[in-house]
Amino acid sequence: MKFDTPATTNPIDRMKVVGQPIDRIDGRLKTTGQAPYAYEQNDAVRDPAYGYVIGAAIAKGRITGMDLRAARAAPGVLAIVTAENAGPLGKGDMNTARLLGGPEVDHYHQAIAVVVAETFEQARDAAQRVRVDYAPAGGAFDLAAARDTAKEVDQSASSVGDFEGAFAAAAVQLDATYTTPDQSHAMMEPHASIAAWQGDRLVVWTSNQMINWSAGDLAKTLKLPKEKVRLISPFIGGGFGGKLFLRSDAVMAALGSRAAKRPVKVALQRPLMMNNTTHRPATIQRIRIGAAPDGRIGAIAHESWSGDLPGGGPETAVDQTRLLYAGANRLTQLRLAVLDLPEGNAMRAPGEAPGLMALEIAMDEMAEKLGMDPVQFRIVNDTQVDPNDPDRPFSQRQLVKCLQLGAERFGWDQRNPRPGQSRQGRWLTGMGMASAFRNNLVMKSAARLRLDSRGEVTVETDMTDIGTGSYTIIAQTAAEMMGVPIDKVTVRLGDSSFPVSAGSGGQWGANSSTAGVYAACMKLREAVARKLGFNSADAVFAEGQVRSGNRGATLAEAAGPDGIVVEDILEYGDLSKRFQQSTFGAHFVEVAVDAATGEARVRRMLAVCAAGRILNPKTARSQVIGAMTMGVGAALMEELALDKRRGFFVNHDLAGYEVPVHADIPHQEVIFLDEADPISSPMKAKGVGELGLCGVGAAIANAIHNATGVRVRDYPITLDKYLDRLPEAV
Repeated sequence: MKFDTPATTNPIDRMKVVGQPIDRIDGRLKTTGQAPYAYEQNDAVRDPAYGYVIGAAIAKGRITGMDLRAARAAPGVLAIVTAENAGPLGKGDMNTARLLGGPEVDHYHQAIAVVVAETFEQARDAAQRVRVDYAPAGGAFDLAAARDTAKEVDQSASSVGDFEGAFAAAAVQLDATYTTPDQSHAMMEPHASIAAWQGDRLVVWTSNQMINWSAGDLAKTLKLPKEKVRLISPFIGGGFGGKLFLRSDAVMAALGSRAAKRPVKVALQRPLMMNNTTHRPATIQRIRIGAAPDGRIGAIAHESWSGDLPGGGPETAVDQTRLLYAGANRLTQLRLAVLDLPEGNAMRAPGEAPGLMALEIAMDEMAEKLGMDPVQFRIVNDTQVDPNDPDRPFSQRQLVKCLQLGAERFGWDQRNPRPGQSRQGRWLTGMGMASAFRNNLVMKSAARLRLDSRGEVTVETDMTDIGTGSYTIIAQTAAEMMGVPIDKVTVRLGDSSFPVSAGSGGQWGANSSTAGVYAACMKLREAVARKLGFNSADAVFAEGQVRSGNRGATLAEAAGPDGIVVEDILEYGDLSKRFQQSTFGAHFVEVAVDAATGEARVRRMLAVCAAGRILNPKTARSQVIGAMTMGVGAALMEELALDKRRGFFVNHDLAGYEVPVHADIPHQEVIFLDEADPISSPMKAKGVGELGLCGVGAAIANAIHNATGVRVRDYPITLDKYLDRLPEAV
């Protein structure tokens, strides 16, 4: 099916199943421990051995020697794989560094060996007996020190009008620099895989968000035809972008299994998750805004610096600034420094998340200079067209409504606009807000449907569920389209033998994957109607039956003893080029700061989201409050502490890398605007999981400023950055 014209009325619009707050259909499996994650495929694999990955102890240089004798003689050891005996390997299209290093080392904790033994404990013990000699080389690890060497990223610059001239002439100006640190995904489930060879074919049960991408990259890495590789990932314990791509757990499990001639389990130990896999790279962001006394922006510029390994890419922190606010004269630019750190790559809402952490503080600072309310300043600079291309309208844009409704529901009119003036006992209190923005991306997606002789529907697609509720919204889509109760739908996900879907990532998964199911359902409806001799345009599917005029039959009768199987794909035309598709929101936060100790506590949070049709309000709310929680972490505590001499992240475990716990998270309220976007897909939905994060950090930063009068431009906002500037205690 080709989606190249705006959606009109269709079966999804009935909203009898879609749009309802239905419990997760996989919830019982997860709460009872019966959901088989990658490392727990005990029924699928018999007698597995265990692999333990050894990471490089230097950030850059060469391995000059590796003594394996003691490890090979250790109890239970079956095989040890290194670059010397692994055979020729390639590199996946989406990997920046090699997933098996040696003799050259590209970054700290790059995998350089896997020890395979009968038990995990034996593999770990033997790994400690491996002796590695290195010749370290000097490397670049500090973004600030490398800033002047950063190169402009090709095609990243965007310039409209005369920014420099308009900024110089502006009545009110802001020129400020903000920084965000390196951050880790730190998801609950580690990167984990089980690999088993079946002759020349490889099956890998793995924790991965994008099955098709990674199946292709694993085949390329091992120099196999893609059809010889099968990836299976039915349940994933968190991804956040860290599992978008093939990682070393899958490669080392496959190499270890081939060497040991046994299925092999590999789970990366937590320190290797921090330094071996991907992370959100640090940024330095300069923002300049020039406005007239009435608050209208005439000039806006956003420049960002970030770093990555050779061949890597930048953190796209300026993306939202190209689209969020009006302004005739505009400049955005990305610069990339070469750093010898572990690979920087996507983390939940890449680009917009760190970009809004800077932009939305700058907007507050500018509002203060203008003497305007921060909400009103944003409303004044709203635009209904792409500011870089005024002939290209937004498909839907309800930012102003999000801001106004959020301000009303949060009690924004009770905020004291004078910073540092509100107290409750020893606590300085304040409110802050920020706009939320995330682009709506769509990807072609396919599904296979089976209608059986019992009138039940089975959906197969390689879409994944990373805790987001994919199983449930896909079941809702099929139930709505085929007119059956949701308990008559079985959903099978995460297998590369299924039709290729959008996968989970970039906030595109829910809308795109259900649109693929929609396409397959339309094909199944046509097949059913044709078999019954009905006109498919007139056929009504409801309550397990099909009716056309005064004729009717059950789905079971239509399927017959052999059933009906169909497959289709939803592909997109040029609507995304003709219309700017984005999601919008507003975050409001109340904080309290201890006047003596500087301890900051978030007291209330509100998110208002305009994100197209909400397919399941319950699972969507879970996504948003999870994202808001991640925003608290980014604002107040999350930071990979970098050893700038040796090039590694020191706090590479959950003891040292702080994330929010239940005691850190207050009451959270989420409001979804009633919106359906026919430009986006037949589902008229968009994404929401990443929107819930975008802007949260800045809202907290702005609230801390309102509470204390202290402006902090460097994340995380830890008390050492403002303690000596707090108001005098009364």
